[in-house]
Amino acid sequence: MPFDFQDLSGTFSVGDIAIALSLSFVLSAMIGWVYRFTHRNISYSQSYVQTLIILGMLISLIMLVVGSNIARAFALVGALSVVRFRNAIKETRDVGFIFLVMGVGMACGTRFYTLAIIAAVAISLIIVVMYRFNWFALNVQRQVVKVQVPPEGNHAAAIQDVLIRLTTEFELVSMESIRGGALTEVMYTVRLRKGTEPGELIAALGERTSGQRVTVLTGYDQTDL
Repeated sequence: MPFDFQDLSGTFSVGDIAIALSLSFVLSAMIGWVYRFTHRNISYSQSYVQTLIILGMLISLIMLVVGSNIARAFALVGALSVVRFRNAIKETRDVGFIFLVMGVGMACGTRFYTLAIIAAVAISLIIVVMYRFNWFALNVQRQVVKVQVPPEGNHAAAIQDVLIRLTTEFELVSMESIRGGALTEVMYTVRLRKGTEPGELIAALGERTSGQRVTVLTGYDQTDL
């Protein structure tokens, strides 16, 4: 039986391959720079951004392979379904960037070049605008107050008097016995009144707690007495 070697690469030209991969690389790299520029938290990962670029090019390659062949498409879906990703996505926003580069890669691989360019640029501009003008931000700054008091005495009422005076709202979160019952630690979430500093709250609480430890967690730093 003669060996039948058939190369199907001729279904698309070398120019198609070069344009699809090059364009998907450029657009995915642009999206990666947008992600880097608009990232706010400390969880930035260089590996994640590089993966975005690789993913965009891979999707473009896959779409070139699939073309309009339905059987080939189902075969690739079956092959890719065995892949398992162990790394958890740290932010919901990161998932959006993954789908963005996938969409751009699909458009490049199916030779919708104009669509890929317009979509990538338009969505990237929207992301930058949302970052620049801080759209949908909820400016609610709450602090966590931890107060240690002796178990005897009515310290709860004294603490709440201070909180009523210096905060707009407060809520008791927990109360537990520490140091073998020698102290009770009470935790509140509070919103400071406008113009009130954490140090002022700490000083006022310190006068009511017999000199025991008072801690205010602002979400960015920690202040102790």
